[in-house]
Amino acid sequence: MKTLFLATTAIFALCSWAVPSFAFTTPPTSGPAKDGQPAWHLQPGYAGGNGHMSVDDQGRVTITPRTGNAAPRPAPKVGNAFGCSHSTVCTRTGGPDRLTTPRVVWSQGLGYTFAYPFHLPPGDGGVPAVTVDSKDNVWVLQRSPKGSAQLFKFDKNGALLITVAPDVIGYQEKGHGMGVDANDNVWFVDETGAVVTEVNSDGKVLKTIGVKDKPGDWDEAKGQHLLWQPTAVAFAPNGDMYISEGHGNESHNDVDSDDPANVIGASRVLRFDKNGTFINQWFGDDVGQGKFEMVHGMAVDPKNGDVWLGDREQYRIVIYSGDGKFLRTIQMRNLVCDIEFDRKGNPWIATGQDGQILKIDRNGKVLGAIGGGMGIEPGQFSEAGFFGFDKAGVIYSGDTGVPRVAKLTPPKAKH
Repeated sequence: MKTLFLATTAIFALCSWAVPSFAFTTPPTSGPAKDGQPAWHLQPGYAGGNGHMSVDDQGRVTITPRTGNAAPRPAPKVGNAFGCSHSTVCTRTGGPDRLTTPRVVWSQGLGYTFAYPFHLPPGDGGVPAVTVDSKDNVWVLQRSPKGSAQLFKFDKNGALLITVAPDVIGYQEKGHGMGVDANDNVWFVDETGAVVTEVNSDGKVLKTIGVKDKPGDWDEAKGQHLLWQPTAVAFAPNGDMYISEGHGNESHNDVDSDDPANVIGASRVLRFDKNGTFINQWFGDDVGQGKFEMVHGMAVDPKNGDVWLGDREQYRIVIYSGDGKFLRTIQMRNLVCDIEFDRKGNPWIATGQDGQILKIDRNGKVLGAIGGGMGIEPGQFSEAGFFGFDKAGVIYSGDTGVPRVAKLTPPKAKH
């Protein structure tokens, strides 16, 4: 028995020596400027208000509470919109509030100034997408109630040039991304309505891809030309067009559908030539390098034709060649909601509910930030949405949660 005791004691001592003790530390909540990146800090999100919103000339938001029931009105279910139920990225019951989760906010140092010269109809609908054509006209897509105008064309100073009547383009159930092709035609996305629409510079409809309110799989062999949760459009230097699909965090996972035309339920990218002829597609919902959970924003590198995908919920950029070959992944510290290249070919991203627009290099290093984080005060974004540049480098950005467009002007160059 004494021998057993001594042996046990020795084993215990050996194990105690062999197993390291771990010291758990609290993660940092801020960091200094380092290696060319600005300083950062964690900042709580903003749950926002619920009511009728109006915006003044200084960008100040007034929210008029709804009368009647004290409880906030739930978002209406329209078309084929469903709540998050089957997707792996649905927030778990009792989990953290997505809106108030702390976010990485970078110190502003680029010197851009905010202005709000664009007057939009007040209401509940924010501005998910803004794009700029070759003449520096600013196109705005608003999420407005049925029967209201949703597509507008302004000059760069905010003068309204065109209001596209709702009966011309139909009701956009959930407007999302938008872009301009080489012919100055504007393409905009209705995610829930499952269509992408092309209009000319006068707002006349030229083409619609997909079938309204019929989400499904694109199957060229069957002659089946359906879209599933389209999110963005982007154009290559050679005229090829890309449509991204799969707003995964709001998906009801159509792979469970009984509709034989809608059984894949996977995020993907479709490629067309400049004449609208389908070329190929590739899928992200799978295991392995180069896969993606969703494509929320997308852009084509003007220098080499590579396709940059913003996998929002995974905080990363996934890059493919123009023909769909995986190249590399860039892990970020922010949501990647939109990707745009400025007119000098430099990449930028909008960070959605992190509330900033970031200038980055081609390895994802943050070079500068615009915006004071998530919020509705002037100089903030409730959700920094799709944006565009004019010839002078001015940025025009939508705010998905608020009916306003920010004009972000860079400082004058020093001579």
